[in-house]
Amino acid sequence: MQKKHLESLLYSTGGVAALVVILIAANFIISAFNIRADLTQGSVYTLSPGTKAILSKLEAPVKIRFYFSQGSTVPVGLKTFAKRVEDLLSEFKHAGGGKVIIEKLNPEPDSDAEDSAVLDGVEGQLTNTQEKFYFGLAVNFLDQKSALPVLAPDREQLLEYDITRAISRVASAAKPVVGVMSALPVMGQPLNPMKKQQPSEPWTLITELQNIFTVKKVERNVDKIPDDIKVLLVIHPRDLSEVTEYALDQFVLRGGKMIAFLDSYAYFDQQPDLTNPFGTNNAGQSTFNFLLKHWGFAMEMSKVVADLTYASGTGARLLPGLLALPQAALNKDDVVTSQVGNLLVPFGSAFTGKPTEGLTQTVLVQSSPNAMFVDLIIATLSGEPSTRGFQPAGTPYTLAMRLSGKFKTAFPEGKPKPYESSRDPKKAEEAKADEPKGEPQLKESAQENSIVLVSDVDMLSDGAAVEVQEVFGQRLVVPKNGNLNFAQSLIEQVSGDYDLTKLRSRAAFSRPLTVVQQMESRAQQSYLGKIKELEDNLQQTQEKLTKMQKARGTQASVMSAEQQAEIDNFKTKSIETRKELKDLRRNLREESETMQFWTKLVNIGLVPFLVVLLGIVLAMSRRNKQRAAAK
Repeated sequence: MQKKHLESLLYSTGGVAALVVILIAANFIISAFNIRADLTQGSVYTLSPGTKAILSKLEAPVKIRFYFSQGSTVPVGLKTFAKRVEDLLSEFKHAGGGKVIIEKLNPEPDSDAEDSAVLDGVEGQLTNTQEKFYFGLAVNFLDQKSALPVLAPDREQLLEYDITRAISRVASAAKPVVGVMSALPVMGQPLNPMKKQQPSEPWTLITELQNIFTVKKVERNVDKIPDDIKVLLVIHPRDLSEVTEYALDQFVLRGGKMIAFLDSYAYFDQQPDLTNPFGTNNAGQSTFNFLLKHWGFAMEMSKVVADLTYASGTGARLLPGLLALPQAALNKDDVVTSQVGNLLVPFGSAFTGKPTEGLTQTVLVQSSPNAMFVDLIIATLSGEPSTRGFQPAGTPYTLAMRLSGKFKTAFPEGKPKPYESSRDPKKAEEAKADEPKGEPQLKESAQENSIVLVSDVDMLSDGAAVEVQEVFGQRLVVPKNGNLNFAQSLIEQVSGDYDLTKLRSRAAFSRPLTVVQQMESRAQQSYLGKIKELEDNLQQTQEKLTKMQKARGTQASVMSAEQQAEIDNFKTKSIETRKELKDLRRNLREESETMQFWTKLVNIGLVPFLVVLLGIVLAMSRRNKQRAAAK
């Protein structure tokens, strides 16, 4: 018996030793071939095709200097993040084919590496103990230089894009020119005491664009878009004149790319209400009065889209007019919107209609079928009041679209005349004769072109798109959603930097629980019908009760016992209806919370439960085999 036990022990020890040798040998052989596999959804740990394409076009080596202080005072979380940055830079080196050189420097105090970091534009940061450290990188190409002064974990999902953009920036000979036309101070504004105008910084969107393009301001009263502008970004063109719309028309016909953000309720553009003597403000509105109609579309200007499936918040903070759009609401087949991530659309309108002959519509962003148009006043309500009388349209609304094809002019009779203050026909004729002859009008585009129309402006504002943080004494702008990603990707695509567009389209990693949202939407629809019916019954009951009480007040002496009993019945019915409404809304909340609870439980506990179950099955199977061998 002892011999058999010793023999079994030797065999088991030898088997373990053999297994260790096999594992070491396999690891050595695999490492020699440098085999790597990315099994994540969307290959989030692999460089995108856009990055590889940009690296393949490099005409000379690019040097990336990675600065990270190795001291013990650096937070542990940043050290872990720094390792991931090193891994990503290794991927850049591997994909560069010898044209990407990585230098890792430890800028200790009073060292040459610290001097190099300062010269490269990498800024020092302070720990909680007020000790300085460096964590950034610089990209050098010939005599061009671009720096990422601060690397932060909050911006990790955009790290590949930031590095690739820096490489593209230093390797480009000239920046494309992007024009910006807006009624809002998107470019920033100086202090003007005469107009009581406070100074403001440019919007983050403009700052980001200035890092890639040459950005020029275009006034809203122009009669021609400058020839050097190839891409025109129109943000909230409030009070646009017919002459300016003609300029946009001719710009598109000569091949210019236009991306326009319009709005029926621009929350961040509060304008004085001239109809109200108390001096209140209203949200501004903007659209293309002539162009949009000519292209076959209209935009609802008196209402906004409310969506219960994509609503923000829950319970008392439910905001159906503040749309939190997941990836499911975006066109998965379009290179720009395929992987933008979540969008936040505050009080947006929608486009209705069909494109005119020769044009093709591609829907980029849309609501769910569980949406409807609501009045502007109701749009800002939250909680229960925002869902009263909600009747979904049953079909999604178009929030953003691309129009492609050969465009025809919206002004077949020629350039519209500017507004004439003089009513004297003779003076008008003299002024017309003195006008310089302009360029000949284009009637149709020579080649196919495309424009993008978006039915919301507020999504581009800093308040909706970004969050400004102070990280170790440095100001850091972190995107809260994919809004800026969406706008920049559109501009990058039409500006010709197609490879950079493909990269940006995969920057988001958010995975919303779309199944739970759909289940909640179905539950809401089933409850809303019952709630609407009860609310109607309650209103009818209250109206009848009010009439009978008035009659009782004027003819109290002739009220019969039957009439008094009927009044009491109406009161009872009113109380019962209110109770039913309260129960229905409570049940709706409970069902929603229950679905969320079970979903979280399954997501968190299912895999550990299966592992434990498998272990129990294997243990029982092994025990049965041992018992059978013992017999």
